[in-house]
Amino acid sequence: MEVILLKDVDNLGYVNDVVKVKNGFGRNYLIPQRKAVIANATNRKSLEERLNQDRDRREQMLGVFKEMEAKLKDIVIKIAAKTGTTDKIFGSVTNVQLAAAIKEQADIDIERRDISLNEDVKTLGAYTAVANFHPEVQALINFEVYDDDKTSAPAPAVTEEAAPSEEAAAETETTETEAEA
Repeated sequence: MEVILLKDVDNLGYVNDVVKVKNGFGRNYLIPQRKAVIANATNRKSLEERLNQDRDRREQMLGVFKEMEAKLKDIVIKIAAKTGTTDKIFGSVTNVQLAAAIKEQADIDIERRDISLNEDVKTLGAYTAVANFHPEVQALINFEVYDDDKTSAPAPAVTEEAAPSEEAAAETETTETEAEA
């Protein structure tokens, strides 16, 4: 019996594949579970139409994916992480964090499943990842992991320096008003 797969089936095939299976497997498992339909003339014609629509949609999206690739090539995504004394990250940076950082910094929405990290990111430094947008378009994502504590520590020091100067300005105003009185 030949069937058209509606879902990916392990050790059998992928969506829209036409495969030959035993009659019992097709009738008792694949068709009732809505994982496949019988490959008759009507279903084959609807498969061709569905494949043509998918092909057209992918061609339209190809231009968008190429723009996203060009935009990602030019920037370096920065990810903050908490570290210990030896610059090892508590945990690791994952594709979920990378996708969120790309959305925040570059305003590009990428699914986490499309991002693959070449190596485990467990220390500070510069890394690359690959975004698989389309079979023809793969973008390299350059990202840098930096210590969250070291970058936030100098910021309060700047505000502390600004505070005394504001106090000094306030004191000069009060001395001027006292002198006038």
